[in-house]
Amino acid sequence: MTGTYDVIIVGAGAAGLMCAATAGYRGRRVLVLDHARKPARKILVAGGGRCNFTHLDSGPEHFLSENPRFCLSALQRYPPLAFLELVERYGIGYEEREPGRLFCRESSRPILDMLLTECRRAGVAIRAGTAVRGIHPREAGFAVATATETLHAESLVVATGGLAMPKAGASGFGYAVARQFGLGVRPTRPALVPLTLPPPLSDALGALAGISVPVRIRCGDAAFEEDLLLTHGSLSGPAALQASSYWDGAAPVSVDWLPGVAVRDELAELRARHPKAGLQRYLAGYLPRRLARELCRLDGWRGPLQGYSNTDLDATAARLQDWRLTPAGTAGYARAEVTAGGVDTGALSSKTMAAREVPGLFFVGEVVDVTGHLGGHNLQWAWASGVAAGRAA
Repeated sequence: MTGTYDVIIVGAGAAGLMCAATAGYRGRRVLVLDHARKPARKILVAGGGRCNFTHLDSGPEHFLSENPRFCLSALQRYPPLAFLELVERYGIGYEEREPGRLFCRESSRPILDMLLTECRRAGVAIRAGTAVRGIHPREAGFAVATATETLHAESLVVATGGLAMPKAGASGFGYAVARQFGLGVRPTRPALVPLTLPPPLSDALGALAGISVPVRIRCGDAAFEEDLLLTHGSLSGPAALQASSYWDGAAPVSVDWLPGVAVRDELAELRARHPKAGLQRYLAGYLPRRLARELCRLDGWRGPLQGYSNTDLDATAARLQDWRLTPAGTAGYARAEVTAGGVDTGALSSKTMAAREVPGLFFVGEVVDVTGHLGGHNLQWAWASGVAAGRAA
C-alpha cells in the first residue's frame, strides 16, 4: 500500500478494528493508526480479563445518551447474535455467567486475536505506535499527518475512545477532531466507576472492605439490583458502577440493603415472637455480621425490639430499604470503565455514523455520546457502530 487509502481509521480499539475489517472485506484499502504500541488494550482487561464481549439483550434501554434511541439502528443491523456467530466461527469458548452476559471462558486474548485475524484477512494495514499530529480536509477526503509522513484518504473514521483508562491509551483526541470540524461534544464524565465516600462513611465502611452483598441501588430514576462491594474509601461492584453512570455529582444515592424483603412485617413478627431480640440479630440473618453491626452503629439502632414502637419500625424499615448517602465523588477516569458524554449524536447519522455536515467523516464507539450499562453493552455498541461505519466508509 502507498500513502493513499480509501479509509483511514484513527484508533485500534474494539470499534476501530471492527470497522476496519468490515470496510476491508468490502474491498476498501484500509489503514488503522494508533498512538499506543499495542492495539486494543482495553479488550484485554475487559470483564476482569475475561472480556464480557456482548449482552444478548442489548437495546436502547441499556444506554445513556442525549438521544437514547440513537443506538437502535446500529444495534438492529448488527445485533449481539451476529457477533456471537463470529465468536463461534473462531471456536472461542464462552459462557453465560448471568442472563445475557457472555464472557470468554478463559481470557480476553482470543477476542483480540480474532479481530486482528479478521483485519489481516481483509487486507487491513495496522500501524501501532503512530500518533496523528494533524488532520486537514481536502477537496476529496482528508490529509492525516503523522511524525514522518502525510497520508491521504477518502474517508476518515475516528475510533479513539474516551477518557477512561488513560493507562490503556485513552485521550481526548477524538473530541478535538469533532470540534475541529464543527461537531458538538456533550460534557464528559467518568462512568461505570467506583463512588468515593466522605470521611465518616469512608472510615466506617472502609473497615469492611471486601464484603459484597446483593442490593437494590437507585440514583435518580435509574435502579439496579446488583452486588455492592465495599472497598477502602469507596463503593464498588456492579451496583455502584451502574449507579455511577447516572450520578450527577451532588444528589444522594439510595441503597436497599434487603431488596425484595418485607422488612416492616418481619420486624413486627420478630418483635412479637422474640421481643428481646435486637435489630442486629435480624440483619445478621441477611447480611454479614460485621456489616449488620456497623449499620446498627451508624444509625443508632440499639436495644431490643420490644422498645420499638410501630412508628419506630416504620422508620427503621424505611431507612434499611432507602439508605441514602451522598458520595464525595468518583474514582475518576483512571478507574472508570467508560466515558459518558462525547460527540453529539445530533451531528451523526444513526445508520452510518457519518457526520452529516462533513462528507467522509465518521465517529464510532466510545467517543460518541452513547454509554452502555455494565454487562457487555459497551462492547456491543463498539461492534455495531464499527460495522455501521465500515459498511459506509
